[in-house]
Amino acid sequence: MTTSWDKVYWLSVDYLRVAKSAVICGSYFTSVMYVEHWCEEHYKSLTLGSPDFSHLETLPRHIEILVSAVTQINEPDSLYGIIQSHKLSSQIVTLEHEGNWSKALEYYELQVRSDVMLQMDGNSGALSPHGLPSVHLSPSTSENEMMQRKPYKGLMRSLQQVGCMHVLDMYCKGLTSWKGQFQHDPEFTKLQYEAAWRTGNWDFSLPYLGANFPSGQNIKSGHFHENLHSCLTALREGDSEEFYRKLKHSKQELVLSVACASEESTEYIYSAIVKLQILCHLGVAWDIRWKSSGESINIYPEKQKIVSEPVIPTVGQLSWLNTEWSSILKRTQLHMNLLEPFMAFRRVLLQILSCKDFTMQHLLESASTLRKGFRLSQAAAALHELKFLYTGPGDQCSTVYWLGRLEEAKLLRAQGQHEMAINLAKYISENYESNEEAPDVYRLVGKWLAESRSSNSRIILENYLKPAVSFSEDQRTTDKKSIERQCQTHFHLAHYADALFKSYEERLASNEWQAAMRLRKHKTIELEALIKRLKSSTKGEKTDYSIKIQELQKQLAMDREEAQKLLDDRDNFLGLALEGYKRCLVIGDKYDVRVVFRLVSLWFSLSSRQNVIKNMVDTIDEVQSYKFIPLVYQIASRMGSTKDALGLHNFQFALVSLVKKMAIDHPYHTIFQ
Repeated sequence: MTTSWDKVYWLSVDYLRVAKSAVICGSYFTSVMYVEHWCEEHYKSLTLGSPDFSHLETLPRHIEILVSAVTQINEPDSLYGIIQSHKLSSQIVTLEHEGNWSKALEYYELQVRSDVMLQMDGNSGALSPHGLPSVHLSPSTSENEMMQRKPYKGLMRSLQQVGCMHVLDMYCKGLTSWKGQFQHDPEFTKLQYEAAWRTGNWDFSLPYLGANFPSGQNIKSGHFHENLHSCLTALREGDSEEFYRKLKHSKQELVLSVACASEESTEYIYSAIVKLQILCHLGVAWDIRWKSSGESINIYPEKQKIVSEPVIPTVGQLSWLNTEWSSILKRTQLHMNLLEPFMAFRRVLLQILSCKDFTMQHLLESASTLRKGFRLSQAAAALHELKFLYTGPGDQCSTVYWLGRLEEAKLLRAQGQHEMAINLAKYISENYESNEEAPDVYRLVGKWLAESRSSNSRIILENYLKPAVSFSEDQRTTDKKSIERQCQTHFHLAHYADALFKSYEERLASNEWQAAMRLRKHKTIELEALIKRLKSSTKGEKTDYSIKIQELQKQLAMDREEAQKLLDDRDNFLGLALEGYKRCLVIGDKYDVRVVFRLVSLWFSLSSRQNVIKNMVDTIDEVQSYKFIPLVYQIASRMGSTKDALGLHNFQFALVSLVKKMAIDHPYHTIFQ
């Protein structure tokens, strides 16, 4: 019996074919495993082989399968180790993976043009003005023909992701007008229906092509966007029979797809769960808009008698939807591939329900979330749509309007337009009279000016960061948002003052400053020598000596004044930083790790200064001891004898007080050290 086998699992199979089958079945980790087996067999080691820099645009077969698998699992960094070339197809995968859809749009355009030129060179048949072969594609479309249409669908996805919905609509019409090209393509149909409900195109329809849809996990819920479009249309018009039929069919389809999905395809399962939540919200919305009794919300509605006219919901009726949306927003944690479709659906739903105030609030929240998720084009589209809802003269005085302008400034900053963002934020601070949002506005202006170094440090401190702290301290509310705002303002003031303190310390330790000190010492010696000569000089010489003495005294006075001002500013900045860090720790816990590490570092490096020791004692008294536990080892290692220390309040006294407090409050974490 042999002890070594030529093939894994004793089977002589083509590992790449098995890996590709695993991808189709949704078993992505299994696919990666078989690709690894193939690489070990083909290259005699676990390596992907040499990078492919040939002129061919197709990826090597094993790389293509790996990319298909890795993009479907939550492994964001693996892709960079797999793609080893600069081909168009590999760059598109990377750009889509990073969410850089604007650049992906450019590369898809290049890919489409390349395909058209190849078809023209190969004389493969007459071409339409869109570059597509004018041949009828049967339902049994080959894999090669599907690959030829992939760049066009990639262009559509990119246009949708960057928010170019009008261009997308015209492009879809152009592709559809050439009959026989895409009518049997389920992905094209799905993209069209998704674009239709996102833009509110309720008259859009295509022939039902369900029988032609290929089987497979990725197509099991292929009718979702078509059904969602039908449900939203029925919700708008009050067609209960169509609404419930499509809603039930879509739920059944999604549940079946989840039940049949591979356990390795969590990305797909999460997406299906989000779609089920969308349908749940849709059912509640029907209950609110068309039911005669609005006292209770039925999450699983059945056919009931509806009122003749749609009902505009009240705040109370929308409370369940708003609460659920807040929960979803928190749980998705800026996973934009899951969150953005729900965000778009909620916008359309609120528009159908005629809830202008809630729509404006949602657009503002969407713009902020999309900006944080680096979907800048979609964030700009949300803000642009928000502006059109400010119709009345009173709307431009509302809080939502000014919050929208502030979000616009943040978006400009994220887009790299720093000067424009600062100017807009300054305009808001001068024209928006609200004590509630003033701390945030002043803090942002100060923070942005500090980062861009486009203003004097005293102006930044006195005109923006300090007023931001004052405004936040004046707010006596104890809600979470106000506490977080106070913590933010104190942190940014302390952080900027700390940066100024470090720059002053570096200046005082620089070679240039040391040379200036030596020059001043030389001038002092020269002045003393001139004063001695003046006493023993003749009358004619005394005049010359007096002029030189006055000039040197004036220079020395200016040098001393500059040095003293520099030292005073340094001490003031240090005091601001220490006080700001202390208040930040007392108020909240958002910046605990950063603040504690920096604060303890300042204590240790400046332990001989009385103002630092005083701040240390005050901080130990006011701040909860658990915040220092991560540094208990470093703090305890600095303990020494208190007998040699002078005075009651010295560094060792403060250090022992901190260790004692931690030992009493957290003995198991402290005494062990």
